[in-house]
Amino acid sequence: MKVIISHDIDHLTPFEHLNSLLIPKFLIRATIELFLGVISFSEYIKRYKNIFILNKWQNLDELMEFNRQNQIPATFFIGVNSGMGLTYPLKEAKKWARKIDSLGFDVGVHGIEFDNFEGVKKEYERLFNIIQKPIGIRMHYLRNDKKTLEFLAKAGYIYDSTTIGDKDPYKIDSMWEFPLHIMEMDLIFEKNKRWQSQKFETIKDKTKRRLDELLEKNLKYVSILFHDRYFDDSFVSWKNWYKFSIEYLKQNDIEFISYKDAIKELESA
Repeated sequence: MKVIISHDIDHLTPFEHLNSLLIPKFLIRATIELFLGVISFSEYIKRYKNIFILNKWQNLDELMEFNRQNQIPATFFIGVNSGMGLTYPLKEAKKWARKIDSLGFDVGVHGIEFDNFEGVKKEYERLFNIIQKPIGIRMHYLRNDKKTLEFLAKAGYIYDSTTIGDKDPYKIDSMWEFPLHIMEMDLIFEKNKRWQSQKFETIKDKTKRRLDELLEKNLKYVSILFHDRYFDDSFVSWKNWYKFSIEYLKQNDIEFISYKDAIKELESA
């Protein structure tokens, strides 16, 4: 089994969301977590600081440095369109896409359009024109319908990682579909809750059981998603979750691989 690590870039700054209720909802969530005792007062204060002093909701440089140190060829999915709470400007997306690419990491589209081929194609062209390399995609909030994968393949994407399921990659026309196996919030949040209600030791035990389950299934490739926003000391459990998961996989001699290199292996098999 080989593991593919990827990161969805949902936000760059909190001030992108001044015209929505996202910030008040976020602060209410933090207050609930503080009173439940699953975050510290220090984390709570840092969340306020990130909003009102730093205006910072991305941790891309920090995450890329950690991945570089651990030789993880991660893929970053960045938005080139607005919708569903993803609102950062295209000029900022261009800046970060070029920086991520220049540092040797793959960049894909974090897609908004999923049921309109012209919209899908436009998003593809926007990122392709920025980095001039073959690209893949993951839909924002994993949205899709019966036509989405067909549209993605037709648009020119070489891979997608939007669907969920304990399966190996498979082809849709010329595009490879890599099912998503683990998303951090599914382990950190309890079912049907939108705030953390579990201590880290419980989260760690759940994660280990899930990783062991995937190891036992002997899949060729396992895809893991971690959002860059949470690689920060204002989200200690989340940051530690990523570090623990990487270390546990390394202890089990699991190799990390990118989507693009996995495609090379699949195509040559």
